[in-house]
Amino acid sequence: MAFPLQRPGPIPTRREFLGRLGAGFGSVALAQLLGAERLLGGEAGSGARPSPHPARAKRVIQLFMNGGASQMDLFDHKPALFRHAGEAFDPGKGVRVEAPTSEPGKVLKPPFEFRQHGQSGRWVSSVLPHLSRCVDDLAFLMAMQSRTNVHGPGSYLINTGFLLPGFPCLGAWTSYALGRESDNLPAFVVLPDAKGLPYNGRGNFSSGFLPVSFQGTVIQSRAADASGSGPGGSNGFLLSDLSAPPSARYITPASDQDGLAVLQGLNRRHQEAHPTDSRLESRIQAYELAARMHLSAPEVFALEGETEATRRLYGLDNAVTENFGRRCLLARRLVERGVRFVQVWSGAGGPTGNWDNHANIVKELPPMCAATDQPIAALLTDLRARGLLEDTLVLWNTEFGRMPFAQSSEGRDHNGGTFVGWMAGAGVRPGVAHGESDEWSWKAAHDITTTYDFHATVLHLLGLDHERLTFRHNGADRRLTDVHGEVIRQVLA
Repeated sequence: MAFPLQRPGPIPTRREFLGRLGAGFGSVALAQLLGAERLLGGEAGSGARPSPHPARAKRVIQLFMNGGASQMDLFDHKPALFRHAGEAFDPGKGVRVEAPTSEPGKVLKPPFEFRQHGQSGRWVSSVLPHLSRCVDDLAFLMAMQSRTNVHGPGSYLINTGFLLPGFPCLGAWTSYALGRESDNLPAFVVLPDAKGLPYNGRGNFSSGFLPVSFQGTVIQSRAADASGSGPGGSNGFLLSDLSAPPSARYITPASDQDGLAVLQGLNRRHQEAHPTDSRLESRIQAYELAARMHLSAPEVFALEGETEATRRLYGLDNAVTENFGRRCLLARRLVERGVRFVQVWSGAGGPTGNWDNHANIVKELPPMCAATDQPIAALLTDLRARGLLEDTLVLWNTEFGRMPFAQSSEGRDHNGGTFVGWMAGAGVRPGVAHGESDEWSWKAAHDITTTYDFHATVLHLLGLDHERLTFRHNGADRRLTDVHGEVIRQVLA
């Protein structure tokens, strides 16, 4: 039913405006603040029952390689691929060999040199020279496995635990369970590739059926120019729409007051008509947070305060590493200031410019590695130097791996059968590897890690029991791990 947009009387002062809202939304705001500080009574405040173990991690930085990073060309060294290069792929026992988007080709050996590194002796490809020096800080999951070979469902699975859209992602569950540490920044921030959003777009960062306030805050930013114009300043970031453009001269303090007065009337009527709808509450919180970010974000995104040595460490002086390096540095600055969960994406959706190397491994994989290798190693080094790695969990993920045989002649097709991920930092046993793929890196063979196991382990490190972190939705107690998952204790310190 439509209603007239009438001016609700004289423009209220800020004090009057907040006072009038108090009767309608005061309790909502109080509940939100108490929930953020974990002061609500009972279990309904967050959905997470007390965990029997203490948290080792306070915050998470997840580095996501969009497209399916090739495990046998990066971390999973397999001599059989070199011995049988150019031969027909035959895993034996009459097993039928298929590929999701192509006809299986000949065995394709990695075109890059592999060497062992660190005291742990981990094999790493020559396309990751910086990260190879960090292997003794990492715990590798060498036999991860996906239920799908398709990007969309695979990306949903590793992010939300389900193949279909509509479910909360890991970052949303984390912020829902633990609340926020900062009043001026979101609990969950997403930094997508400058080239665009990944497969599934914002569905990877969704709060699903959780309140909307727990979804990822996507910050699409670009490097500021040398003049330092715009929020963020020189050597920082330009944040779109943080301030009104100079051309919008009609936006004045008086017009802001008029807008607030109209919004007050709309909010009251909507709340009266839909008292159980959480979206209005979430929108109010979003607007309040946006107002606070108008003051706090410029400082967070202004990288000129970093030393020249730090900027060089992250590769900000190199056009190849600059973009991903900036976002890794920003991730460190965000977690320092209380952000719970930060996702940094490499690669947009689409056939090129990501880790989906169908056409030519030699030409397509090295540029992705070159853009990310130094910044990732820098992030680990910087976190350790600042004492942040002790309670910050760093994750490196992709949605699935690649095939051991060629697509056409030099590319690799999708492979959910096995892939590699790693974690480092808070509560993680450094220098270990869990699981093993078969001799071809075609299928996970021993100590398989499912996406459910991965999520259970991350939640465990955050002090959460994946079986007890639930949300009642449509008559069911939903979990990130559904009805699956075991904590991988072999990688815990």
